[in-house]
Amino acid sequence: MDAEGLIRQLALDGERIAALVAGVTAEQAQWRPAPEAWSILETINHLWDEEREDFRVRLNLILHDPAAAWPPIDPGGWVTARDYNTRDLAGSLQGFLAERAASLAWLRGLTAPDWDARVETPWGWSITAGDMLAAWAAHDVLHLRQLVELQWGYTAQLAAPRTTLYAGEW
Repeated sequence: MDAEGLIRQLALDGERIAALVAGVTAEQAQWRPAPEAWSILETINHLWDEEREDFRVRLNLILHDPAAAWPPIDPGGWVTARDYNTRDLAGSLQGFLAERAASLAWLRGLTAPDWDARVETPWGWSITAGDMLAAWAAHDVLHLRQLVELQWGYTAQLAAPRTTLYAGEW
């Protein structure tokens, strides 16, 4: 595993996420393509909460306190329980970016981390510290894709009743 490469990706992904929401209006930030889908604002707040309550916390436990219980999280439930879609996009993005900076500083400050350190998750999986780092970077990419899909969907809505077919298939 190329841990330094994954950490570099986490740094770049913070910038990519910020770029994808640059200039988004409050209306667009709250827009959902379907009632059960997430908005841009919900996605950014999910990333913020995952940054401070999931990946860094759990990776730290794997590396430094493998016997400790993982704090419970509810990423899907937090979307409504924490009222993500009523928040301010700029403030939410800045919160995420500040947590990402803290995560990067923490990751870069690790001394000889044992990426093979392994724990059993509360749901019965065996996971290594390296798996958690890899999942963290992959999680960003999943949400980058989601943000691009939201941009495309919003563009198609703005274009209606015109077609975007000439642009190519989505």
